[in-house]
Amino acid sequence: MGNRFESAIDKQIREAQERGEFDDLPGLGKPLPDNGEAYDEDWWVKKLVVREQLAGLAPTSLKIKREAEELLDTVATKASEARVREMVADLNRRIDQARRGLVDGPPVVLREFDVEEVVEQWRKRRGR
Repeated sequence: MGNRFESAIDKQIREAQERGEFDDLPGLGKPLPDNGEAYDEDWWVKKLVVREQLAGLAPTSLKIKREAEELLDTVATKASEARVREMVADLNRRIDQARRGLVDGPPVVLREFDVEEVVEQWRKRRGR
């Protein structure tokens, strides 16, 4: 039964394989991304945001959201309480602008940070 029908596409693929054109492709031997993880219907939005952030193209509102998520780690590197307070006040101002739609990008639902609470956590992390 060697007389099997081979479409033009199948023939092109077979010939490319024989020439080794599929050898050494990026990701060869690696698992598929997100393999085994629960389905997330917003996967494409998250991947887009990551790509845009890497390219420096993320909308301001999403940059503010990312800064809010990383605030405690960011302030932990600061040497003075005054600088921590300044950073929190600045982020709170930008969160307010993002909530009111005054910056580019989708609206964000973020709460402003309690300056005293952040300062207290900063002190604890510094061992004071």
